[in-house]
Amino acid sequence: MKIVGISGSNVGSKTRTAMDYTLKAAREKYPDAHITLLDLAEYNMVFSDGRNYSDYEGDTKFVTETIMSADAIIIGTPVFQASIPATLKNIFDLLPVNAFRDKVVSMLVTAGTSKHYLMVEQQLKPILAYMKAHIVQTFVFIEEKDFQRKEIVNDGIHFRIERLVEDTVMLVDAYAKIRQAKDEEYDF
Repeated sequence: MKIVGISGSNVGSKTRTAMDYTLKAAREKYPDAHITLLDLAEYNMVFSDGRNYSDYEGDTKFVTETIMSADAIIIGTPVFQASIPATLKNIFDLLPVNAFRDKVVSMLVTAGTSKHYLMVEQQLKPILAYMKAHIVQTFVFIEEKDFQRKEIVNDGIHFRIERLVEDTVMLVDAYAKIRQAKDEEYDF
């Protein structure tokens, strides 16, 4: 199983910290999984110009092809101006409309205040649904008060991150079994 974590901003440290915790939990619980972190702050991405994702070069090609090869994607995003960052939106724009077909996508969000929790429901989930993702309905929302010195200090958040990882992998397994059963219906 290939799991790709996306730290969806090119500034700040909280989302990256949360993604590090998340992927550490995934590695501990599922050591056979191939797990990759794409921290968008570490890549030189070009803006989408409508080309096929495989026609780009350099970091843009690497990032989009890594995402397209994944079975599961865990998106970590901060909330900027009550929305997703432009760097994450650009990733969605670079990919084809059916990019997440047969992929499970889960989310964790970092925000300065609880007032931004609806951003996932009103903005991120509709984009993922449009791109045909199997969405893990629950997500982890982490506020400013849950961090201290670049560490997550709320034990409840740790538990929810572990559960998010479990839910993501269980959903990948469930959809794989459904696809296999559907394929076995055909007699070729």
